[in-house]
Amino acid sequence: MLTDRTPATARVPGRALQDSRVDVKIVLSALWAAMLFVFVFVFVFAYVDVFAFWRADVIQGALDGAVPGGGPAIGQVFLTGALTYVLVPILMIVVSLVTRAQVNRRINLVVSIGYAASIVGLAIGEEWVYYLLGSVVEVLLLLVVARTAWRWPVASGGSPQVTVAA
Repeated sequence: MLTDRTPATARVPGRALQDSRVDVKIVLSALWAAMLFVFVFVFVFAYVDVFAFWRADVIQGALDGAVPGGGPAIGQVFLTGALTYVLVPILMIVVSLVTRAQVNRRINLVVSIGYAASIVGLAIGEEWVYYLLGSVVEVLLLLVVARTAWRWPVASGGSPQVTVAA
């Protein structure tokens, strides 16, 4: 990992390239965006709208008005909960950019670990490989979010760097 004191350089014939340090807030925001793309593609578009309608259990569940596998009834409560579940990572993209470092770090740690645990829980008993693969990618991205937040650089002087937007 690059630090402020040790910029990385790469040798290219005839010149050295300097690798610029990316702000932690931008890294966290980009990781949340990547996780959200995987989440939306695998669990919303691919799972519900495309691939899932080739699955008999999903078709039957939709006809019965319930989530497949003995899940809850599809109604106001379920759909509101599903929307809320998707809104959190969407909002984390912004939260990662606009909150102060100390608060940002805590929120990213709590939310990323919580989401990783929920994705593991939702994947228990799943047998479809695409679902499991998408879940693994999401969990890995969320663990990188947690690691990035945990290893947040400390400002010189020992206290975490806090930047206030003007």
